[in-house]
Amino acid sequence: MQKDYFKNLTQEEKYILKDKGTEPPFSGEYNDFYDAGVFVCRACKAPLYESNTKFNSGCGWPSFDDEIKGAIVRYEDLSLGRKRTEICCAECDGHLGHVFHGEKITKKNTRHCVNSLSIQFKPYNNLQKVTLGGGCFWSIQQIYNNTKGVYLTQCGYMGGNTINPSYDEVCSGNTNHAEVVEIYFDDSVISFEKLLDIFWDIHDPTTINRQGNDIGTQYRSIIFYESDQQKKLACESMKNRQSKFEKKIVTQITHQHKFYRAEEYHQNYFDKNNLSGCSI
Repeated sequence: MQKDYFKNLTQEEKYILKDKGTEPPFSGEYNDFYDAGVFVCRACKAPLYESNTKFNSGCGWPSFDDEIKGAIVRYEDLSLGRKRTEICCAECDGHLGHVFHGEKITKKNTRHCVNSLSIQFKPYNNLQKVTLGGGCFWSIQQIYNNTKGVYLTQCGYMGGNTINPSYDEVCSGNTNHAEVVEIYFDDSVISFEKLLDIFWDIHDPTTINRQGNDIGTQYRSIIFYESDQQKKLACESMKNRQSKFEKKIVTQITHQHKFYRAEEYHQNYFDKNNLSGCSI
């Protein structure tokens, strides 16, 4: 007898997963959600998407540019009088949404448009988080994306007074936010100290509100720690690194503030635009 994966769902969840419905845009709990973990099927709990494949497409539904291998099945959908590709959970065949190609939003050029009611988020509890600022966040993100042990990075803004600031507002210098990169990492693979070693190497921590030709408070050198242990290690790391600089290190070390994710075009900027990078 085939297992009924849908019997314990709410009516709203059944409408999506079983009856192939669609929730209203911008209404789902995961539309604007970017924590580190895995998204599983709400009906059968099969893993579907790693959170490091999620991006903001602006469409109003959670968007992913890749799937966990073997997790998704595809069907031709002509229900709206045009050809679309429906995506369903490979385990229970629950309806997730549709997949689109050719929009050029991410490097993979793929968008899985998924209903929030079709999925559940499971956090990765083995990861630590730190947020670093040291000039242009494009460059910092690219470097840490290529660092073994780093699971997820996101460009954003932190440390200021303006709620949900835009890039233009941050660049005006009136928000007091810094350009930062939020980094989720597995400390069994790369230690917090090693992450900071990279940080000291990729920017000049001795200049106040400046990195090269980039000038402004948004370019200040700053470490936003997550725990007292991280604070202790960050202070020790800065003290040890001082001997390598003639000038005094002016990096701020402070407890993390609310992180505001930057606009999607800033995320993985160099990969999206086929650029090798630039000097911070």
